[in-house]
Amino acid sequence: MTGALADALIAASLLARSPAALGGLCLRGGGPARDVVLDALHNLLPDPTPFRRLPGHIDDDRLSGGTDIAASLAAGTVVLQRGLLQDVRGGVLVVPMAERLRSDIAGRVAQAMDDGQGFVLVLLDDGTEADERPPPALMERITFDLRLDSVRAADLAVVLPDRVEPLASPSLDQEVLKALATIAEALGVTSMRPLLQAAAAACAHAALAGRGSTEMADVEAAARLVLASRATRLPPDPEAPPPAPPEDEAQESESHDDPEDGESLPELPEDLLIEAARAAIPPDVLNLIASGRATRSAHGGGAGRRARSGLRGKSLGARPGMPGGGARLALVDTLRAAIPWQPLRQREPVPIGAGPIRFRRDDLRVRRFEERSATVTVFSVDASGSAALSRLAEAKGAVELILAQAYVKRSEVALVAFRGEGAELLLPPTRSLTRAKRALGALPGGGGTPLADGIAMARQVADAVAARGRTPMLVFLTDGSANIAADRSRGRARAQDDAQRAARALAAAGYDAVVIDISPRPRPEAARLAQAMRARYLPLPLADAKALKTAVSLVSTPERTPSRPGA
Repeated sequence: MTGALADALIAASLLARSPAALGGLCLRGGGPARDVVLDALHNLLPDPTPFRRLPGHIDDDRLSGGTDIAASLAAGTVVLQRGLLQDVRGGVLVVPMAERLRSDIAGRVAQAMDDGQGFVLVLLDDGTEADERPPPALMERITFDLRLDSVRAADLAVVLPDRVEPLASPSLDQEVLKALATIAEALGVTSMRPLLQAAAAACAHAALAGRGSTEMADVEAAARLVLASRATRLPPDPEAPPPAPPEDEAQESESHDDPEDGESLPELPEDLLIEAARAAIPPDVLNLIASGRATRSAHGGGAGRRARSGLRGKSLGARPGMPGGGARLALVDTLRAAIPWQPLRQREPVPIGAGPIRFRRDDLRVRRFEERSATVTVFSVDASGSAALSRLAEAKGAVELILAQAYVKRSEVALVAFRGEGAELLLPPTRSLTRAKRALGALPGGGGTPLADGIAMARQVADAVAARGRTPMLVFLTDGSANIAADRSRGRARAQDDAQRAARALAAAGYDAVVIDISPRPRPEAARLAQAMRARYLPLPLADAKALKTAVSLVSTPERTPSRPGA
């Protein structure tokens, strides 16, 4: 059995032993291995434990309970129906494709968990990108976040753990809690919730082993299963010498270490535990730490900005409002709002033309949808100088790789090249791979570096993209060194000033951007350019097309700014 599957089965055993304290788990990928873990959890829980799946299209009344429209119309009075959250009380709620769960549904599930409705939450994450994760509101309420991608078919023939009667919760030693806090601090876990979850996991692990108190084996398991997946930084190198304490503190510590006082308590092997937690950090978390984006996000990478719509997109439920102007009537929600008032309204005088159900203006509900705008990645490439050939080869390969995913991510690509006396739009926004290859094949190189013109041209393209309701993402491939000013005159000092001015104008426009330093060694000019345009700075001197495409994907998640309700 692989380590990933073994850890998942251990997590299922701990969860079955302490469901209220541990909350649930998230299983990423795995296919048949995921079914093995779910079967193990089902066998470990007492009979009969309800297992329910959360449909992706569920509405508020089916989730939380509400008015049964058909029964109420037939009975002439309000008939309430139970919701899924009431049906799953004391059981397990499984959420398939949790990375696509709507934020309003996630909020209601999180509220139910906080209210103590007593169910175990299992999130099934099928996201393929690092940023495609379940909603943070649910991830922070469950203890385990496990990957099953590395499980092989030969490892699936496992013996499921046996059901064990719950034992009394073992005591948590203060040294164990201190060790967990030290590990959490080393991994950059600043929230108290994961630390409390790790402590609960350590107690459950001790109970699973039949111990009355926690030991170092329980701490190691809690650090591996709970804290490693939440790391936001790598622990410090244990081989680096610690800083020397001040002389007064050193003298004070020497006075306390008097051998006449007897031997001190043995210290826990925290360095070994930190190294074990470091080795258990998932690869995707390591990549996010390396890119400076270890904080998880629930949105898919490279997706466009969200915009409210009354006609199409993902349903957000209904809201009070008048139909018209692009807003459509939500009939079922309107009936649901009007039915509770019918007993009172039936006593009023019957207006002319009134039907069996009497509506008021406040009962009307209209549909709400949310759609994402298409994204356009605008490459602005420095095609000047002797290194142009290698830079252009990288840009060509990255553009082709990104275009290969264009239809999946609703993204387009544009290409601006600046060289000689100015900048030129070589490839307008397109999703056509054939057109891109044709334009890239004719991309020239050599000459001066009109960096200011390149930034200005990229901004013009971004303005045109934004005017069509799309989301621009600007990527500059340059070393930041300019020698052609905005007025076509030569001179490094003036050219650098013009480039800084153009960068500040781009920052004022509010576009998301990244500056990729492709010089052989990182240059301060490129870093200053990124700072001026409030963009991410990424030194990538030895990039190939695949590395460049990966870098752009990691930084191309623009901020989401939903419009006001009803817009």
